[in-house]
Amino acid sequence: MSGMSSLGYSTEAVVASEGKGRVDSETGQAELTISQMSRLCGVSLRTLRFYEDRGLIKPRREGNARFYRAADRVRMEMIMRGKKLGFTLTEISDLIGGKGANETPELEDRLQPQQIVSQIGHLERQRDEIDGAIQRLRATHNRLSQSAAA
Repeated sequence: MSGMSSLGYSTEAVVASEGKGRVDSETGQAELTISQMSRLCGVSLRTLRFYEDRGLIKPRREGNARFYRAADRVRMEMIMRGKKLGFTLTEISDLIGGKGANETPELEDRLQPQQIVSQIGHLERQRDEIDGAIQRLRATHNRLSQSAAA
């Protein structure tokens, strides 16, 4: 997956910035180190290791070093899209499965209509809870501000 990530960084720019990129001898594609992948995706090193432990991504290992291929970058795009849509990592794992990565990280294309309806309901309930919490906090703030002014 060459070109721009959803975060606006190009793989080539990230590799060039550190000069530590590698090329996979089998595919001829650039591989990223964990720090390069972290920067490209806007996540911490710990997050990448956690996703690897959960089996969501499978970087090539060379001793303790991890090298992320184009397929790992596509899977990360899918994970990040799933998180933005409010899915849990377990749900995302079920959606992307162990299948090879597609050319485009269109997680939405893997959703069933009932999953979409269910997720919309879940997000609407969360929004209602957040709106209620904001109202309670504003009321408390106003009450405390009026008490302090008196």
